[in-house]
Amino acid sequence: MLNIAVRAARRAGTHILRSMARLDEVKVDTKGRKDYVSSVDRDAEALIIDTLLKAYPDHQIMAEDSGAAGHSQFVWIIDPLDGTTNFLHSFPQFAVSIALAVRGEVEQAVVYDPVRDELFTASRGAGVQLNNRRLRVSRCHALDHALLATGFPIRDERLIDPYLKSFAAFLHRVDGIRRAGAASLDLAYVAAGRLDGFWEYGLQTWDVAAGALLVKEAGGMVGAINAGDDFMHTGSIIAATPKIFDEMRAILQANPVAS
Repeated sequence: MLNIAVRAARRAGTHILRSMARLDEVKVDTKGRKDYVSSVDRDAEALIIDTLLKAYPDHQIMAEDSGAAGHSQFVWIIDPLDGTTNFLHSFPQFAVSIALAVRGEVEQAVVYDPVRDELFTASRGAGVQLNNRRLRVSRCHALDHALLATGFPIRDERLIDPYLKSFAAFLHRVDGIRRAGAASLDLAYVAAGRLDGFWEYGLQTWDVAAGALLVKEAGGMVGAINAGDDFMHTGSIIAATPKIFDEMRAILQANPVAS
């Protein structure tokens, strides 16, 4: 199943890269405030679904743009172009994200960065790899030495001011904070040890499903900002190396954002 997901991700990634050369021809629609979908998103999603259903015609699809289709204990969770805004500005930070959930548990994950040709893959219980090289989270042991990533809640203005308080709390502590605009890659980078932690509010299931498995299989921790919540449904997520996870959660809970 992982090999089919890789084939689907690479097929979509090839289409996305080719489309970068003709951005003036890309059609763009607005789904909501600062939330865009392009013809490239839709075409890439169609390629992924076609590849998956040819191999597994009875499986269910949960995709960002086309929604849900089918009924099965096997559910493919697809974000065909995570970082659409970046792509539309030729900012080279976007990815294809595909996860397979079986009976509600994510079992397979692929995050593919077509610009750098970096393929992050994981199977539950079998570890995570980047282009066939085994990955582990960083050895960061203290928040004071951490490099974090985040995403700004720009689609809901009500969240911006309270969010900035949590951002400031981290800014006074850590080595640095990055905001690159593609949550699946932020999570992949935590798995690869390039980042020590990540947090964001209001993401969708397809934004986090694959990346969360990558982090877990690399020895990291992933959870909701509010303990007891399900980040796959609330979209409010922390991912980090184990030594700083609890401290990150404590800071966020002390500076709450209603999402």
